[in-house]
Amino acid sequence: MKIYVACLAAYNNGVLYGRWIDANQDPYDIWNEVSTMLLASPIEDAEEWAIHDHDGFEGAPISEYECFEEVLQKAALISEHGALAGKLLDHFSDFEEAREALSDRYAGEYECLADFARELTEETAVPIPENVAFYIDYECMARDLEISDVLTVETRCDQVHVFWAH
Repeated sequence: MKIYVACLAAYNNGVLYGRWIDANQDPYDIWNEVSTMLLASPIEDAEEWAIHDHDGFEGAPISEYECFEEVLQKAALISEHGALAGKLLDHFSDFEEAREALSDRYAGEYECLADFARELTEETAVPIPENVAFYIDYECMARDLEISDVLTVETRCDQVHVFWAH
């Protein structure tokens, strides 16, 4: 994962100048790379910078002035959990909430939410007689669960991750 840090003095003078920086490193190392980039700026005495682009963050937002500690935290979470973490960071817009959802509220991965509803019913209900099981509408149960009980994150076709709402 990388961030593109631009020199704002150059940018404001119509010059595109900056550097792609590895986001999976200590925040002080990121800052050192930014400082080195600013020292080599085509505009004298450049001091201001902004993150103008990022790559590999799986859809997670990175703001222009995000602190490097937060960039590193997001990069580490995405390195561990992939696209799922990126989508959660985008959904919650809060690192701690996304991390907490992954660690404490994750219910599993399913082909569809109806499969989750079926598993939940089979695990928590008394054995359902075969002649009654045919009439259970798991699609409807899934829609009801999604209204207030669960959050779903689709990372690809036929891959739904389910989280308890709270």
